[in-house]
Amino acid sequence: MMTTTTAAPRTPLTRTTGILKDTFTSPKYGPVLVTAILFLVVFIGGGLRYRGFFTGQVFLNLFVDNAYLIVLAVGMTFVILTGGIDLSVGAVVALSGMIAASTLQSGWSPVVVIPLILVTTSILGLLVGLMIHYFHVQPFIATLAAMFLARGLCYIISQSSISITDPGFIALAVTRIPLGPGLSITPSVIIAVLVVVIAVWVLHSTRFGRTVYAIGGGEHSGMLMGLPVARTKVLVYLISGLCSGIAGILFTFYTLSGYPLTAIGTELDAIAAVVIGGTLLAGGYGFVLGSVLGVLVLGIIQTIITFEGTLSSWWTKIFIGALLLVFIILQRVLTARRR
Repeated sequence: MMTTTTAAPRTPLTRTTGILKDTFTSPKYGPVLVTAILFLVVFIGGGLRYRGFFTGQVFLNLFVDNAYLIVLAVGMTFVILTGGIDLSVGAVVALSGMIAASTLQSGWSPVVVIPLILVTTSILGLLVGLMIHYFHVQPFIATLAAMFLARGLCYIISQSSISITDPGFIALAVTRIPLGPGLSITPSVIIAVLVVVIAVWVLHSTRFGRTVYAIGGGEHSGMLMGLPVARTKVLVYLISGLCSGIAGILFTFYTLSGYPLTAIGTELDAIAAVVIGGTLLAGGYGFVLGSVLGVLVLGIIQTIITFEGTLSSWWTKIFIGALLLVFIILQRVLTARRR
């Protein structure tokens, strides 16, 4: 006599548990959720340890102080999603500041200066993209060359710091937008949020965005599918250049000066934020909002070190390095399980 066994019916609890397990072990969503949880844990820990940490303005200051880095991370996300890298963004931020400071000092209007910066940095990004795709130069080498070019142009403009005294530019820089009693943000935050919203829409609601993910998943497969691989690869570096220009303007709002040595190492902060935010270095997986979370994690670590008062700022780099290593290992484990 044969007996048959039937599987136990799945209850809502088991279904929910299965969904959560699949989500946390997914290379697509797992790292992003880990980043979100990490941010909450660190923020709550800071609030329990330091008086005045649990305030709305401390949270808003994460966006105020890191608005430029959020925009930079958005551009870097596009590049890394295709499996590329952009080492020039820090130098382009410095170049943007030098162009702004020198032209404003010469009497140019901010209405002219800001578009000039965005066009210049976009052209630089376009040239990098053309070099990578049509001349088959490795992204690391092409963007390294662009980094040296941008940094060299900074020194051609001036070898010393240039202060910005233009009243219109200063007014934009010091404006505070009230959000409630004791709460305010700067126009830089509004610009950063707009950039994030546009980037999310482009990546998830347009053919261009779907092609970006497809290139990261397999460039050759994308070509066989008839996707515009060449145009997309060039455009992601143009977008990175444009975001670097915007970030440079926002950073100049923050410093009100231009200096050739500005933003050295900022490209590594942007890459770290993107990776900590869950974007796969090999491309194909990642979210702009994850990169924003990565920036906030870096910002909250810096805030805690500031509240502590006795720690060197170099501890920020140590923590970032440790987190970066952990998230790279996490990505390797999740992608290996997926295969």
